Amino acid sequence: MQDAQRSGLFVSFEGIDGSGKSTQARALADYCRAQGLEVVLTREPGGSDGAEAIRRLLVEGDPDRWSAETEILLFNAARRDHVEKTIRPALAAGKIVITDRFADSTRVYQGAARASLRPLVDRLHDLVIGIEPDLTFLIDMDPETALARGLARQSGEDRFEELGLGFQKALRAGFLDLARVNADRIQLIDGAHAPDAVATDVAARLEAQLRAMA
Repeated sequence: MQDAQRSGLFVSFEGIDGSGKSTQARALADYCRAQGLEVVLTREPGGSDGAEAIRRLLVEGDPDRWSAETEILLFNAARRDHVEKTIRPALAAGKIVITDRFADSTRVYQGAARASLRPLVDRLHDLVIGIEPDLTFLIDMDPETALARGLARQSGEDRFEELGLGFQKALRAGFLDLARVNADRIQLIDGAHAPDAVATDVAARLEAQLRAMA
């Protein structure tokens, strides 16, 4: 997506809960800094003061705390603040922005897993967000393995994991469908390999993207 307010590179990591995407986002940020590149590592929901406050509403508490429609509105409110306060300023300064989740997560968690709401997800994104990553790494994993890993963390942010294995399977299917439709942007990464091997794969793909932009 061409945007007059952007000159950096916008990279997102996506995947089901427990897939290892947060680990890989941090690893890529470390790799970029080692190459002398300016990086902003961020996350969703969160990434700005306002968005972090909304994050606590979304990821903590009972799984049935919010309706799916309310979740969509909360995620978009958090994302709008994140884009305004963190993402756009960093891109305008020519930095690499690496985010642990972005709009694809809303498309899948509230859109694909609850299919009737996908039109609302897309319309709100167009109206209030209007920006896509240049490159997305989808860390793909077996849902049962990922769910066990996610629950074992006992992070206190287990609201979506507690929706169960069936929900995680629906999420994986949604992410894979999204990758097929957006093959020009979303690159599929096998998360079953050792974390160091996954990180090497991701770094090589980012290097290819940077060479293509040069």
